Order: sequence, then structure tokens, then C-alpha cells
Amino acid sequence: MLPPYAAMLGLRLDGRALVMPYSYALIGSPGRLHGGSVAGLMEIAGNLAVRSALGEDQAQVKPINVTVDYLREGALEDTYAEAILMRMGRRVANVRVEAWQGDRTRLIAAARMNLLIIRQSATA
Repeated sequence: MLPPYAAMLGLRLDGRALVMPYSYALIGSPGRLHGGSVAGLMEIAGNLAVRSALGEDQAQVKPINVTVDYLREGALEDTYAEAILMRMGRRVANVRVEAWQGDRTRLIAAARMNLLIIRQSATA
């Protein structure tokens, strides 16, 4: 299930990628996509990848840190993000997320995330 912020951004799944459809509300500088919306897309993609690997009801996932490298300006068009689970530990997951528009090989941003895994106790 997508969080409320994802609904506000209009996010939807398309295979393994999370899609953020272009909307006027996502404009930052004139003619450019706002970087915060790209970061939000990427954080949600990373979170979903970890929750999917765990089984959604087994644990909570919270960001420890998120680092986004903006590689080129985002155009006013749909944006895609896909998360790659680099390592899943007992308490921390390491994730890489890539974002692109149109051409999958021309990334507009890449993120590295460490996510805390809070497992539900068996007695809860």
C-alpha cells in the first residue's frame, strides 16, 4: 500500500518502477521539475522495495539517511524510479534508487538510503 504522500504525488506502480506522472504542482524553477518531488519519489521507491522484501506486515521501515545526487535537470514529464536492494540486514537495509525520464540509461538522480527495520515482536 502506498503512503498518503504517494497519493498526493499521484504515484503508481508500473512493473518494478514507481511512476510519478507530470503535474503542474511538481514545477520548481520555471520549466523544471522540483527536486523535492524527485527525492520523495525515490524515498518511497526505496521504502517499498524493503517492505516488499520483508512482507508488508512484518515490520516498519524508517529512514536513517537518504542521500540524493541530482545528475541532470528534470523535465516536465513523467518520472520513473526503481530501487535496488543492495543489502538486507536484520536491522538495516541498504538501498540504491535510480530515477529517470524517457531514457532509462540517462538518470536524472540517484539515491543511497539506509533504512531502519523495526520488526514487530511475536508477543505484540
